[in-house]
Amino acid sequence: MTTVGLVGSGSIGLAIARLAVDAGHRVVLSNSRGPATLRDTAASLGPQASAATSAEAAAAGDIVVITVPVSAFPHLPAAPLAGKAVIDVCNYGPERDGPVPELDSRSLTSSELLQRYVPDAFLVKAFNNIFVKHLLSLARPSGAPDRSFVPIAGDSAPARATVTAFIDSLGYGVVDAGRLADGWRQSTGTPVWATSYGPFSHERGRPADEATIRTALALATR
Repeated sequence: MTTVGLVGSGSIGLAIARLAVDAGHRVVLSNSRGPATLRDTAASLGPQASAATSAEAAAAGDIVVITVPVSAFPHLPAAPLAGKAVIDVCNYGPERDGPVPELDSRSLTSSELLQRYVPDAFLVKAFNNIFVKHLLSLARPSGAPDRSFVPIAGDSAPARATVTAFIDSLGYGVVDAGRLADGWRQSTGTPVWATSYGPFSHERGRPADEATIRTALALATR
């Protein structure tokens, strides 16, 4: 059983937590407002879920999932993330995060910027390209003919392998999209982002197989 630390527990983080609990993992939720605000949510997920501070969630996780705004990167607990596989689910939104020159000029991806703040973590970009309701509805067991795939990007082969196994347990296959610097191919507005699984108006979404994801990644331009 893997313990998954959630640093940020918004809608996408809670969806990952739900899938993780259903797959038999433990989850530790956290947010910027403190564990008291998450106790009812943790209770609703069952006995395998608990609430903690962000530093405690980062320390507890065998795998850590970060789902925070880019503007919150400087406040992340870097020390307890050292040496761990960390899933980066964050997307840059200048209207929310304020302008970030390196991201606006595309000299860095948001994951490369995150790496500066958590230099000893092994980052893997994943789950940032799918609407939360589709993430929940499209999960399928391994071998299912309508199983969907998600792209991942990261510099550490062991971390990518760890995250691939975790994502498989949640009900998704994985397409290796390259290094962390290649994560722009799955960022907001690219062909693989969101609409690969159907429009937001489609409540259940549509499965996206490996070929669909590979084709969408190949169509990305800068």
